Amino acid sequence: METQNKKRIFSAVKPTGALTLGSYAGALKNWIAMQDEYDCVYCVADMHSITVRLLPADFRRNTLDVLAMYLALGINPEKCTLFVQSHVPAHAELAWILNCNTLFGEAKRMTQFKEKSKQDPDNVNVGLFDYPVLMAADILLYQAELVPVGQDQKQHVELARNIAQRFNGRYSPTFVLPEPVIPKCGAKICGLQNPTGKMSKSEDNQNNCVYLADDPDTVMRKFKSAVTDSDTCIKFDCAKKPGISNLLTVYSTFAGVSISDAEKEFCGCGYADFKKRVGEAVVEFLRPVQAECKKLAADKAYLQAVMKTGAEKAAREARKTLSKVYRKVGFVLPE
Repeated sequence: METQNKKRIFSAVKPTGALTLGSYAGALKNWIAMQDEYDCVYCVADMHSITVRLLPADFRRNTLDVLAMYLALGINPEKCTLFVQSHVPAHAELAWILNCNTLFGEAKRMTQFKEKSKQDPDNVNVGLFDYPVLMAADILLYQAELVPVGQDQKQHVELARNIAQRFNGRYSPTFVLPEPVIPKCGAKICGLQNPTGKMSKSEDNQNNCVYLADDPDTVMRKFKSAVTDSDTCIKFDCAKKPGISNLLTVYSTFAGVSISDAEKEFCGCGYADFKKRVGEAVVEFLRPVQAECKKLAADKAYLQAVMKTGAEKAAREARKTLSKVYRKVGFVLPE
């Protein structure tokens, strides 16, 4: 299938810290699966990352580590457009124009802004408030039809769609209206200590979160200490058994089996053995990925080449959209 006949997808992950099991299950697993069927545009969202305070040296290292992990997991720059967000200035340029076509009330209703503001009340900056508009620019720049996201990001894609509709209505059709794609399995892996909340890489309790870079002993320790319940039955029931249901989701994702098959496999199994086997499935999945990631991270020249080629390819596509937008809003373009 030729690229021009494929539907286009855009998605990105922030390099604010090491990627987690939730990052893989909720996004990256789907990115990999979609590369052959779709025209995929993927990036490391470094511009989104600076809404929180980061040490510059750590931030630079994390950006390269995330890129290396993308590649180690199976994101193929020969099959998709892969780049670092700040390497394509059109993201920031379009975001300003979209700001001027976004209503304050729309942005104020974003759930993540409210949650992040509570988490760090001393750093409620304008960038944090404006984050969803930059995300809309990311998506609309590439005329993406589909956006694979976790459930918590669906509202941001809907905002991008609303902004696009408003701009199209005001200036004539310009943007494709994006649709969110929510994975059926593993869309949300929750914390091991708090199985009713998202597994977040910004989590203070490190036992709550398993990172893709965690060594085997750390992975096993975290799973052995995972919160379950006082029952003895291993079955999927998010309302009554959130801890067990979360572990079944993890096992299903990383062992490559269905939830129902996992329930049958662990029927009559004790909780301690169940948690141990879930941890082992994750360790075995991560073993070759971590080895490849280590090799890639050491090859700085290759990473630089991937970034350069990807940014050039992305910039060509972004410029097409941005030039059209500039003309429609009435900017005088240079000859």
